[in-house]
Amino acid sequence: MTILPSFLRPRTANGVAAIRVSPLLIEAARLAAPDALQKLDSSPDGLSEEQAAQRLELHGPNVVAQEKRHTWIGLLGRAMVNPLVILLLILATISLATGDARAAIVMAAMVVLGVSLRFVQESKADTAAAKLKAMISVTATAVRDKKAREVPLADLVPGDVIRLAAGDMIPADVRILSCKDLFIIQASLTGESMPIEKTEAPAIGATRSPLELNNVAFLGTSVESGSASALVVATGLNTYLGSLSKALVGQQVQTSFDKGISTFTWLMIRFMAVMVPLVFLINALTKHSPDGGHDWKEAFFFAVAVAVGLTPEMLPMIVTVCLSKGAIAMSRKKVIIKRLHSIQNFGAMDVLCTDKTGTLTLDRVIIERHCDVVRKEDDDVLAMAYLNSHFQTGLKNVLDRAILDHREVHAEINVPEWAKVDEIPFDFSRRLMSVVVETPQDTHRIITKGAPEEVFKRCTRFELNGDLYPLEQLFIDELRMEYEELSSDGFRVLAIAYKDVPRKPAYSKADECDMVLRGYVAFLDPPKETAGPALEALRQHGVTAKILTGDNELVSKKICHEVGLPTDRILLGSQVEAMTDAQLADAAEQVTLFARLSPAHKQRIVKALQSKGHAVGFLGDGINDAPGLRAADVGISVDSAVDIAKESADVILLEKSLLILEEGVLEGRKVFANILKYVRMGASSNFGNMFSVLGASVFLPFLPMAPLQILTNNLLYDFSQVPIPTDEVDPEQIARPRPWSMKEITRFILFIGPCSSIFDYTTYLLMLFLFGCWGGYAHGDVAARHHFQDLFQTGWFVESLLTQTLIIHIIRTNRIPFLQSRASWPLIVTTAMVMLVGLWLPFSPIAGALGFEHLPRLYWPLLLLTLLCYTFLTQIVKAWLLRRKWI
Repeated sequence: MTILPSFLRPRTANGVAAIRVSPLLIEAARLAAPDALQKLDSSPDGLSEEQAAQRLELHGPNVVAQEKRHTWIGLLGRAMVNPLVILLLILATISLATGDARAAIVMAAMVVLGVSLRFVQESKADTAAAKLKAMISVTATAVRDKKAREVPLADLVPGDVIRLAAGDMIPADVRILSCKDLFIIQASLTGESMPIEKTEAPAIGATRSPLELNNVAFLGTSVESGSASALVVATGLNTYLGSLSKALVGQQVQTSFDKGISTFTWLMIRFMAVMVPLVFLINALTKHSPDGGHDWKEAFFFAVAVAVGLTPEMLPMIVTVCLSKGAIAMSRKKVIIKRLHSIQNFGAMDVLCTDKTGTLTLDRVIIERHCDVVRKEDDDVLAMAYLNSHFQTGLKNVLDRAILDHREVHAEINVPEWAKVDEIPFDFSRRLMSVVVETPQDTHRIITKGAPEEVFKRCTRFELNGDLYPLEQLFIDELRMEYEELSSDGFRVLAIAYKDVPRKPAYSKADECDMVLRGYVAFLDPPKETAGPALEALRQHGVTAKILTGDNELVSKKICHEVGLPTDRILLGSQVEAMTDAQLADAAEQVTLFARLSPAHKQRIVKALQSKGHAVGFLGDGINDAPGLRAADVGISVDSAVDIAKESADVILLEKSLLILEEGVLEGRKVFANILKYVRMGASSNFGNMFSVLGASVFLPFLPMAPLQILTNNLLYDFSQVPIPTDEVDPEQIARPRPWSMKEITRFILFIGPCSSIFDYTTYLLMLFLFGCWGGYAHGDVAARHHFQDLFQTGWFVESLLTQTLIIHIIRTNRIPFLQSRASWPLIVTTAMVMLVGLWLPFSPIAGALGFEHLPRLYWPLLLLTLLCYTFLTQIVKAWLLRRKWI
């Protein structure tokens, strides 16, 4: 029985899985193919364009729910439905109800700032993502007006007749009308990796799952091998996958980046969980209002303000803006980021697994040789290869196109006199394909082309100079040497064999036996001029390239040598098969070239590298690359790739160029570096403030800062960090892969955070004893107490705001700030503005409303000295951490 994975099972109120399948699909599956066509008011010639347009208006586009654009109301709702926003709104309401209108106004301003920034940036990101995705073309072959043509997936309608071949995505829920050796991969729905054979015969008897229907294929699955004609029965939300769309929303595997952000957020929440109750109790029990009584209300609001200050409320906005900015920057370089978070994984990548053809090579294959078994030029071999490729209906690869470029053969052998009888499609286990043709002499002949070692297994004779010879083991070894000579010269070799067979209605893989080896077709696909420099550039940036190819080791070794990749050790698919996971993980780190691989081997090698802690990228464009693309941390494909490869990828290259990959890696690292800046700033600042607030709460006779002042401080500090996504990044920060490391962040917190507390305490001492706040508060009347409390709070507010704003410029770089590395102008301007506002507020018209007092003249030079000492100390500690390689 086929069982849907638990994360794909939608739940009803009673917890039972609610799987909806179109009743029409079930009915069509039980009907014969002609009756199914009649039921859908269609025919083997498909629909007319007019009929298709009418049905498109009736049924809507063939898209599922998660592909729809967000409305502005939806984006605003997402920005509003945030725990911090809800908390601030509740607190603002309580403040307003209890008469503290000033605090309510400040908290409302924080809500407006946070929500508006997130709304604007996510709107931009959503628009940009839609434009980028529109650049990726995915079509299906539909029969319209009796002609097969490429139709956008969204325009398919029930009743369309489509053609399927190896590598195609199933574009809707379909009923198979006719097929040849059709195998479907349903792993996206079932999790089962083995392909399932489908037939056109009507479904008979009861099935326990719709996925068990033998003549139905579902949207989101793909064709591994074979070919078919199928009837579209259900589209869009009426498909099996469409019915699951709500359950699928958000069901994505968390990357190390996602986990790191989540871990950091929970770290801040734990800080709050400890700090807020502790600060509340200490201040409620030990502090008295100026008139002598306990002030529980003030202690509560102070604790809440501390909680707000500890919350990294700008993190979602910073992450969204950094990622969308990186995606837009990459789109200008013709790289489309399908999933925003994958750009960070791009930067973290330290191993790039890539296919050979079309990535290292030009992907402009030409036939260099067509020869008999002893490598003598033979036009009959080319003619057989031409017939095979001409009559093939499956996916035509670059080798087929190179053969068909020899159009002169078409006339020489008079192709119209030949007729196709049957086809035995390609698959990755046989690594060959055959067509059955009727010759001008009215005989049936199987013509096979494929990997030489696989063709040899099916041959018992070979032809040379018109004579047939038995293919004994001695000859097999000699013939293998002939084609290996071609391979070692960099040629990709296909063997051609044939067999005259008796007439019969259909042929199968079993007929590929007792064949006659005719010769070889040798192709040349030279490496790109940019391949060597690009791989070297990736290596210098800490990315190791590994070649994972289904091709033979001789051709692959030659190409690797030409692009400068070492091939001291080569691992073949047969060796991979024999290894345990642990053995493969050890070997995969040492080997650069993997040859003769199946799709499953590629996926297994990617997972083996991941098990060793590597962030793995995979670049591929073929059917056999799809498992590797899905398994990798970042899957990379090209716009010309087969549908299944594009669907599996996170990143689409509009141009095949490894130089573009280098730029993507660097852009991903810039994104990560700027996000890390905010995380470091927020974490170290909050940790330092925790020590400062706790200490002040223990020994001060009054609150160290009024709740309204804390909120104002937090609002201004948040504003200063808005331009972080625009900041410049030093070259050394993007020179190597930088995976998310909570250990590094923890070290940064533990050593940098207390630096700010040191100067908070020096400010406490200056305000208490140099400027008389301790004695004035202890011995003064109510008015004097108010004055000295406000004076102390003003002094710490200004010092706290200026130090944590200034520190942005120290934390943002590993160099000496201002001298060796300078921030972007937007960041310089906003931090300068915030510091100037902090200096102005004690003298501003709203100073009284915020509880500020004019500070003594001596305070200002001492503040300048504090800032210089703080900058100097933080830079020393940062340099010490860097020397020890702790951050």
